[in-house]
Amino acid sequence: MEFGRVASNKLKSIKLDLPKDAPATKRILAQKRRKKKLKVYVGCAKWGRKDWVGTLYPKGTKEKDFFKFYAQQFNSIEFNAAFYRLPDANQIVEWKKNSPKDFLFCPKFSDQITHLRRLKNVEKETLNFVETMSGLGSKLGPIFLMPHPQMGLKRMDTILEFLKSLPKDLKIFLELRHPEWFEEDNLEQIYEVCESLGVGAVITDTAGRRDCVHMRLSTPSVFIRFVGNGLHASDYTRIDAWVKRIKKWIKDGIEEIYFFMHQHDEIYSPILAKYLIEELNSKCKLSLKVPELHSAKINLKNKKVIKPPQRIIRRGAS
Repeated sequence: MEFGRVASNKLKSIKLDLPKDAPATKRILAQKRRKKKLKVYVGCAKWGRKDWVGTLYPKGTKEKDFFKFYAQQFNSIEFNAAFYRLPDANQIVEWKKNSPKDFLFCPKFSDQITHLRRLKNVEKETLNFVETMSGLGSKLGPIFLMPHPQMGLKRMDTILEFLKSLPKDLKIFLELRHPEWFEEDNLEQIYEVCESLGVGAVITDTAGRRDCVHMRLSTPSVFIRFVGNGLHASDYTRIDAWVKRIKKWIKDGIEEIYFFMHQHDEIYSPILAKYLIEELNSKCKLSLKVPELHSAKINLKNKKVIKPPQRIIRRGAS
């Protein structure tokens, strides 16, 4: 993911701390104490990475088997590929067959709906998208909506009208990117309506757009899209901060957490995702499966070998 990319030599000048919870977040978690078992899902944004062979995938893994091995390591996928192209029925059958019973796909609404038509006159496209994704059955997780980044405050009615038109049995999260949403009380306006609709909030944590780390939940659930910086030391301290916040939210009664790992170069995503899962298991008393990386080294473009920073030295690294 390129969103919010910042040169490594500028990271030290950016305040990467997590903001305090928005007042509404405290209210929602206080009002809606968890009534069912906590659900925590962690994954990456894609599985079709040839450069994961030898690390996340065993050496010699064929491309056709990438998903099968991915689904053995993580309990979910941020199904970003749906934004670019809808899968056919045969693909969905294959994915269902090659993933565990509790595995979840969390698709992104297609660009035909959000970016080309900007949520206007998209009844046919939306029906096709929802029917296709419904083929995943019990393995369909939440769907997240990212309106075109140019859709700001003036397009709030359009966004809300689209959300209201969706089937009530779908779990939906909303990601906003236009800078206007993060000025004054604009975010509060739209997420107040999302509360009434049962639509959750996406929090996008990326170095170059700290306004998107808004910490305003609209339901007792959260969808986090974390964008790292190539295993820079700050990636690990940022994850530590998220683990601390998630621990607090679990204590406060949050019901569902979806956390998806991105990097500007996705070769690093499984490494940081593994670290996150280990820390969640340790600090939050969870029992998520820890991915098995097949090597401590990664071949980057077949030119050099990179070792992930060791925890013992990472806090002082640059």
